[in-house]
Parts: sequence; C-alpha cells; structure tokens
Amino acid sequence: MRCGGGEGSRTPVLLRPVPPCSRTSAHEGNGPCRISLDSPGCSYYRSYVASLTKRPTSKFWVACFNDRNGRRLKRSTATSNRKKAQKIADEFESAACRKRTALQVRRVITHLHQEITGEQVSQMSVRQFFNDWIDRKTPEVAETTLAHYRNASDKFLGFLGTVADEDLTEITRDHITKFRNLEAKRFAPKTVNHEVKFLRMLFRAAKRDALVADDPAEFVDTIRKGDAAARRPFTVGEIKAVLGVADPNWRSMVMFGLYTGQRLGDIAALTWQNIDLEHGEIRLITRKTRKTLILPIAAPLQRHIEAMPSSDDPAAPLHPGAFDIVSAQGKSGHLSNQFADLLAEAGLREKKKHRTNVDGKNGRGRGSSTGGLSFHCLRHTAVTLMKEAGIPAAVVMELVGHDSEAMSQHYTHVGAEALRKAAASLPDITMEPM
Repeated sequence: MRCGGGEGSRTPVLLRPVPPCSRTSAHEGNGPCRISLDSPGCSYYRSYVASLTKRPTSKFWVACFNDRNGRRLKRSTATSNRKKAQKIADEFESAACRKRTALQVRRVITHLHQEITGEQVSQMSVRQFFNDWIDRKTPEVAETTLAHYRNASDKFLGFLGTVADEDLTEITRDHITKFRNLEAKRFAPKTVNHEVKFLRMLFRAAKRDALVADDPAEFVDTIRKGDAAARRPFTVGEIKAVLGVADPNWRSMVMFGLYTGQRLGDIAALTWQNIDLEHGEIRLITRKTRKTLILPIAAPLQRHIEAMPSSDDPAAPLHPGAFDIVSAQGKSGHLSNQFADLLAEAGLREKKKHRTNVDGKNGRGRGSSTGGLSFHCLRHTAVTLMKEAGIPAAVVMELVGHDSEAMSQHYTHVGAEALRKAAASLPDITMEPM
C-alpha cells in the first residue's frame, strides 16, 4: 500500500516487525522500522526509531520515537535546526525506553536546554524554596503562625535528610505520606494535620511558580482525629482547688484567665502598659486574631492587681517567667504543660507525659479523666458563668474577644457599661476559704 509523499510524510513499506526501542540509525532509509497509521483510512508508513518529521504549519522539527512499551510518540523539539533536533529526539527516545524518573527526565531536558541555548535553567533545592517561601510570608502572617510554619518546615527538612538539598522536583507523594505517618506516631492528629496543610500550601505555591510540574502534596490526606474529650468549664470548686496548689505566678494567671476570658498566650504576654487602673481597664491586642480589646477589670481582679509588685517600667511583664517562655518560643505549649501538671497536683487529672502517642491516650491539655480540662477552659468558664447570670450573649462574646459571625448579624456595638456589668457578674473566688 502506498500514499502520496510531501514534507512530513513517510514512504510506505510492508510490515516488518522489530523489537521495541532498538537503538539504530534514526535517519530515513536505514535500520529497522515499525508500521503506524498516519491518517484515518489512508497511509501506512515507515517510521524510524528517533526520527524527525515536520508539520506543514510549523517550522520546528517533531521527534518521533518509541517508548518502552512500543508506543509511537511525537514531541516537538522546539528547534528548526535538524542536527539539534535529532539529538533531542535521541534523548527523548532514550528516556522513554529506560523508564526514567521524572527527575531524570528533567535533568536530561535541562542539560539539552543549556547545551542548545546556552541559558541556565532555574532550579531550586527543597531547603531553599522552603526558606524563601517563609521569608515571603513573614510580613503577611502573625508571629505565632510564622512560628508554626518554621517548626513544620524544620521537621520536614529534618525528615528528608540529604534530600532536602536536592532539587524540589525530587519530592514525591511518598515522601510526604511517610512524613505524615511518622508524625502521627508522635503527635496529636490536630498537629499532624496542620503540618500536612502547611506542605500543601508550599507545593501549591511551587506548582504555581512552575518549579514543579505536579503537586506531590495535593492528594495526601489528613489523618482521622481521635476521640478527644470535649472541653468543659471549671466549677468554682475546681478553680479554688487549682489556686490552692498554685504558686503566686500561676495563681495570678488563673485569676486573669477567669476574669478576662483571654487565652494563655495573651495573658503571659501582658505588661504593665496594658493595665489602666485609673479607668479600670485592660487594653491588649490578641496574638491569634490581632483584635484590639478594651476589657473592664472585675473588682476581684482589680484588688489582685493592686496587690501585685509593680514596676516603674511600663514594658515590664506582669508574669515574668511566663512572658520569657512565650517570647522565646513564640507559643504557649510549654506553659500548657505546666498547667496540666498543676491540674494533676490539684487532683483534677492524672499525671501524664507531655507527648501524644498514636493511641491518643497520653498528652497535655484535654485529659480524658477530667472531661477535657485545660487553661483554655477558664475562657469557657467565664462565658458560662456570665450567661448563667443573664448577660446577653453578644456582650459575653465581646468581653472575651470572641468573633462570632452569627452575633455580628444582630449586634453592631456593645457599650462599656454592658461590659462592666458582665465582668461584675463573675463570682469572687477570693472571698471564701479554699
């Protein structure tokens, strides 16, 4: 069977089988051939291993080559120089026959690009990309979020070892899955899932910047969360039990936690310039949401503050030890561990190691034997006590600095007097004997 010629066509011949991917001359008229269908219902033609052709609509040579399964493939060489195009075609065929990895193929193409054009192809190591990404994020996120990014980055790079200094394209889904599974044996599901989401963000950015062709983290799933006990509020008796075993530093922070409803990290970061005793107010910017709060000081807390040793330096912290920990670590995890030990000393939870294992039985914070008591529960306690005293929900949410979209649909402003009434509704835990 024969068909017409022309540029890009082949001279038809009879079928003569050859082993796939034979390394023979790629020039027309030499070596073994394969038979392929050129156009519907028309031409069978002879196509050579790593041969060249041209399309009528393009000036570039097209490489024709076989893969390791004998399939005939065509790829543009993006060059009109026949000699250079033939070299590219040979490399295409070699890579396809040897079942090279994506990284090996990338190196082949990079080498060819540099040899043909004289231009260097931009490459980036895993470590360099991670560091550059975090640097770009520094002015965009809160310090606590940045600390999380750095911690997750250090852990993943440490897991990779020497691979961290290889090209970014060498990271596969298998790397990320193994890292996730290893972390799941050492940390709580919430921590592991945060790290998986961090890696998703990074590799999504790498794909957007054309540094990787495929996102290796895209289909790595988060892990199932364990059956952690839900947080619950303290009873007044439990708070007094904690105060009974606390040192002056923790006694003070528990007081601030109950009467302001603020998070542990925000209380640890308080300095004397946040306190306005003349107007009976505490002014702060929350670390998590960057929300500015002006909180009325409840009478029991006011008496406590007035009895505290003050400082002439407005920047001096109210709780120096806790302040130093949060400032150095950028987070309050170590303080949470200390408070868990305090709960154990008060008989409100079992003494446990501060590490969550894969079975979820050990760890800090939400101890199952106490229904999930932690420092954050003081926040829930304040909310519960104020609601029981009849304080409107919107006022309660404003006092503790909780952002509620549902509430914002009904309330636009909560007055200072309403906030003072809410603070005054909290019980005085310092009056009765402990």
